[in-house]
Amino acid sequence: MNFELFIAKRIIAGKEYKSNISSPIIKIATIAIALGIAIMLISVSIAAGFQMKISDKMTGFKGHIQIVNYDTNNSDISTVPISKNQDFYPEFKNIKGIKNVQVFANVGGIIRTPTDFEAIVFKGVSSDYDFSFFKEYLIKGRIPNFNQERNKEIIISEAIANRLHFKLNDTIQTLFSAEKSRLKYKMRKPIIVGIYNTGFEQFDKTMLIGDIREVRQINRWDKDQVGGFEVLIDDFDQLTEKGDEIYSNIGATLNSITIVDNYPKIFEWIKLFDNNVWFIIGIMILIAGINMITALLVLILERVQMVGILKALGGANWSIQKIFLYNASYLILKGLFWGNLIGIAFLLIQKYFKVISLDSTIYSVATVPVYISFWAVLLLSLGTLLLCFLMLVIPSYIITKILPSKSIKFA
Repeated sequence: MNFELFIAKRIIAGKEYKSNISSPIIKIATIAIALGIAIMLISVSIAAGFQMKISDKMTGFKGHIQIVNYDTNNSDISTVPISKNQDFYPEFKNIKGIKNVQVFANVGGIIRTPTDFEAIVFKGVSSDYDFSFFKEYLIKGRIPNFNQERNKEIIISEAIANRLHFKLNDTIQTLFSAEKSRLKYKMRKPIIVGIYNTGFEQFDKTMLIGDIREVRQINRWDKDQVGGFEVLIDDFDQLTEKGDEIYSNIGATLNSITIVDNYPKIFEWIKLFDNNVWFIIGIMILIAGINMITALLVLILERVQMVGILKALGGANWSIQKIFLYNASYLILKGLFWGNLIGIAFLLIQKYFKVISLDSTIYSVATVPVYISFWAVLLLSLGTLLLCFLMLVIPSYIITKILPSKSIKFA
């Protein structure tokens, strides 16, 4: 064990360094480190939770990438039919990282009751559809059975069910705008077998999920025609890359568009969380650093006589500086330990007990979402330790100004 570390450990272990002056200042500095890392960890985890939750909900309704006819506009209501018989369906053989390729078709309409009505979008899907998203948010009932010859089963949102006073197994009356038909509207009477609530009002208030064969009949499409394909990928971070690959592997009459390009405003709003998080991290590290600088200066000034004696014995300035830097690093590590403990405990309580709720009409989620990343915890702790340590190097140079002849004189 080197000399500097030995002396630092003696200072840390000894009670004499906790004087009436330094003790409260050291405690405040340690608490500042703990609160700073806890706030940073909570901010990063909540921001990541929001981004992941909203992205998951968007892709749950629309998929990561949609493949549609070039003539189709970006409307959620109508789709121009294309053939289901494509080289990439049911899977892309030349592209890795594709989770699922599923068909869909949308048609606009209204739900009518004796006293009210509601505009809706009927999204038709098939047995290849990944229902894991809707199963997560299904609060009543079940998923439609696509093995029936005529499947009139649908799932609707709790928002629609509450507004129109529907319940499970109700048969509802719907009218749809029909294509290629002498009738302007076509009536259908689907049966509610499931009710979901994602908290994403933009889609919850309009979306019905049912069988794509019903959409074909309403629009008089052929059996092999669909509105388009939704592609689910394994890694959202590769969305742009996979979108370009998919575009290069589909026909010239087809277009592919990512969920980010389809809904840019929502994802621009999500990105704003990153700016806020970086601002919070910067402020917290600055506050923690200032508190540690104050604590270090107090420790040095209280140990002026010891510094003078070490210099008189031949100690180099940098060797003596390291004694105090080791001591300060111990205080930083102590603060990081308690800060991580507090932050992770808070996040786990929120994750499993959901104590903090939100207005889903504003934030698109019912409770504050959290995502705890091991790498986020590690990088925040290491970054805080390194930056605070570097901030302490310059004020530690006050040791070079202490003269043994003057400091020992008053020992």
